[in-house]
Amino acid sequence: MATSKASLLRIPETSYHNQSSLGKQISALTAFTLFISGNTRNAMAIKDKYTVILRQSALPSLPAFDDLHTATSATYNERRNLPIITWLLNRTFTENKLDWELIIVDDGSPDGTLTIAKQLQKFYTPERIVLKPRAGKLGLGTAYVHGLRFARGSYVIIMDADFSHHPKFIADMIRVQKTRDYDIVTGTRYAGDGGVYGWDLKRKLVSRGANLFADTVLRPGVSDLTGSFRLYKRAVLEKVIAQTESKGYTFQMEMMVRAKAMGCSVAEVPISFVDRVYGESKLGGDEIVEFAKGVGKLWLKV
Repeated sequence: MATSKASLLRIPETSYHNQSSLGKQISALTAFTLFISGNTRNAMAIKDKYTVILRQSALPSLPAFDDLHTATSATYNERRNLPIITWLLNRTFTENKLDWELIIVDDGSPDGTLTIAKQLQKFYTPERIVLKPRAGKLGLGTAYVHGLRFARGSYVIIMDADFSHHPKFIADMIRVQKTRDYDIVTGTRYAGDGGVYGWDLKRKLVSRGANLFADTVLRPGVSDLTGSFRLYKRAVLEKVIAQTESKGYTFQMEMMVRAKAMGCSVAEVPISFVDRVYGESKLGGDEIVEFAKGVGKLWLKV
């Protein structure tokens, strides 16, 4: 018997809620990922094991919540990660009664990330999932600039789609922002109970060393200058991004340094940074050299 996507992706309240919380999440997310990736047989096996049966029904209409939040993610070869991170974003915003949209800027991923994104758009609606792909890898900075052009929210969240930035921290970032109307709230791995998981010692030393080097030279007063999980007021982001010249891995660092130089208020929220679930890290020797050069250029200009 043929199985439709809708019959796999909708979870009935009866049998499903009798499972453990972790079991429910794993089974639903895994079935979702397998099916949307075309692996129907394994998805059906998980369905049978965990009773993950999704009924034919449309997603609810967009709620009339105030303060639309735009999450923006630049993707490259994130076919396996994107369905789950989108599901988690939807859950986070819905539980906190916040209106949201996700802008996906895919730079011609050869693994079919855009195909998966189009299926997600059909499932969550084009109002929620906004696709703004580009022909090829044109740089992380320009990807965010490109995505910002289409953002409707008064707040913009910049995050990765590989699970290193878990959506569960977004609620804390929004809460902290509202306490003193901060211009920027940035996630930090190096303050409070923040941390890094899944990296070897060498990678941790490189990251720590880069932050110490940049902090010593530039004095921005931010504990995690190389982090890229941030919430901005949209108006502030537009001003800062207009002054930013970097296009690659120094983009986030330069944005924060220039924001502080412009007098923007910044708060920090400790986060747990976990190495990507699927795929390979895109950080290499060229990016490290680029970062060092970027610090030098900013020291001369800012």
